[in-house]
Amino acid sequence: MHTYRTIEEQDDRIETLYEIQKSKFITHLAHVESEDAAREFIQAMKKRYFDARHNCSAYVLGENSAQQKSNDDGEPGGTAGNPILEAIKKNGLTNIVVVVTRYFGGIKLGAGGLIRAYSHAAVCGIAAATVLEMTPFAELAVTIDYDLLAACEHYQRQNNIRSSEADYSDNVTLNLLVPPADAESVTADLTNLTAGRAKIKQGAEKLIALPVNI
Repeated sequence: MHTYRTIEEQDDRIETLYEIQKSKFITHLAHVESEDAAREFIQAMKKRYFDARHNCSAYVLGENSAQQKSNDDGEPGGTAGNPILEAIKKNGLTNIVVVVTRYFGGIKLGAGGLIRAYSHAAVCGIAAATVLEMTPFAELAVTIDYDLLAACEHYQRQNNIRSSEADYSDNVTLNLLVPPADAESVTADLTNLTAGRAKIKQGAEKLIALPVNI
């Protein structure tokens, strides 16, 4: 399990428009986790913009960005789908599909112009999305008596430790989320802080979505 970046939006609410030489380039993108979902999104955009000359696309899938595909949809080879794909890769994103719809304005842009236009349109769409960094955290279930709660919560705040909802019953279980590399030191700190009274159990690692700026 390792860190990777994707986008939050799981529908088509992101829409950007780039216009050059009377041609309009409309960008839509979405978070997807399978080729079927990526193809479904591309087909939905083609159906919506059925009257457009081109609906060019690219997607990247997998935590290691192992699956990559682009489509020029009638534009000269390498002038549309690949620039969109490169924009995705340049931003280090995966589990994402991008569709750039072109309405031809009557003025030819040439191969270089098309590459720049599709690249810029894809970048505009990505810039409008919410980028998330999927980061691995280890779960630490820290069970303590109530008289230790204030001290443990103070430690948590001082060290900016994330947590999920605590469990309150006869005692308290704080469900902390720490970087895997810090799990051992946090366990040692809390053991010392509570004079060994805390019962600490390390659970599985999980990915947490953290917003980032690109």
